[in-house]
Amino acid sequence: MENLIKAAGGFFMDIIETVVIALSIFLIVYLFLMQPHQVNGQSMVPNFQDKEYLLTDKVTYKTRLPKRGEVIVFHAPPEAGCPEGAGCDFIKRVIGVPGDTLEVKDGGIYVNGARLEEDYLPADFVTLPGAYTRNRIVHLDDNEFFVCGDNRNHSSDSRAWGPVKLSAIVGKVFFRYWPPNAVGMIAHAVYPN
Repeated sequence: MENLIKAAGGFFMDIIETVVIALSIFLIVYLFLMQPHQVNGQSMVPNFQDKEYLLTDKVTYKTRLPKRGEVIVFHAPPEAGCPEGAGCDFIKRVIGVPGDTLEVKDGGIYVNGARLEEDYLPADFVTLPGAYTRNRIVHLDDNEFFVCGDNRNHSSDSRAWGPVKLSAIVGKVFFRYWPPNAVGMIAHAVYPN
């Protein structure tokens, strides 16, 4: 009987040890390396759909700044109108990087005086200015990024509330893991110079 109790105690201790190790690994990965996010809403259609699940790389931007065309997750600014204490995170595409000058006009975005060619958007999509960019040329300071949703008519983004600070950026979206028919690495836009 004593051997049975020792065996059962050893078995439960092995289970507890395995659970503690697994939780520790999960916490390290979640806090420092990558984080899951869910797309909420239509702001990134047609490239990202509502209720898709993505993994966000939290390491890359510790070694370099975000690049134009990358899809990022960031903490929504207060001007975005998220409920107090809700901790809203947004997913958007980087359109402007520090030092850029941007203007929204003629149905498109002009970066440093040249119209940005956005092949990832349907040809009939029109980019209109928002409250922040209406009749304004935006100059990005150090650590400021101009971001837009791909579904320009249904996106709360930098056109409405201005640039995003580097300190608000959670990371770069790199992998879609749900739904199963869309699983794969995320291709980021590359623009001609």
